[in-house]
Amino acid sequence: MYTTHDVKKAVKGNKKALEKIVQGEKHRLYRIAFLYVKNENDAVDIVQETTYKALISIGKLKDVNQVSGWLKRITINCAIDFLRRQKKIVPFENGYIEIREDRSFHSEEKLDLYHLLDYLNERDKTVIILKYYEDLTNREIAEILNCPEGTIKSCLHRSLKLLKGRIEEDYMNG
Repeated sequence: MYTTHDVKKAVKGNKKALEKIVQGEKHRLYRIAFLYVKNENDAVDIVQETTYKALISIGKLKDVNQVSGWLKRITINCAIDFLRRQKKIVPFENGYIEIREDRSFHSEEKLDLYHLLDYLNERDKTVIILKYYEDLTNREIAEILNCPEGTIKSCLHRSLKLLKGRIEEDYMNG
């Protein structure tokens, strides 16, 4: 694991210290990336992009005690950017351009939070991931997302209500 001394060294430009920090956080960063893209290779690419962005901007880190949240925020932004780039890809089939955004939910799929995350917008998905997969408090999430704690509570309430509705709908449909 890394220490605040390692973070201070990294902020001053020590690449070995940054490597130690990233190694300490890599499993969490991968999990966050995977929850967004649901593909191992893409999640690894996102963690690599996160590492690169951290390397070029570590000198701008203001609070050495917030390095974990800072890395999570970079990972979330990289994952969202990746998904946006993917939406611009248009598959060709039989000479027709078809834009697909298949959000249908098959009852034979395993019903869990992992699949239901696709029904949420980016911000609500981020709040759910940080709350239930990273086990962060509302205050910690608010700090990472740079918004009021009340906004996080509202997002959680709205998201859980939507997810509950999706679960009930799937149960009723069989």
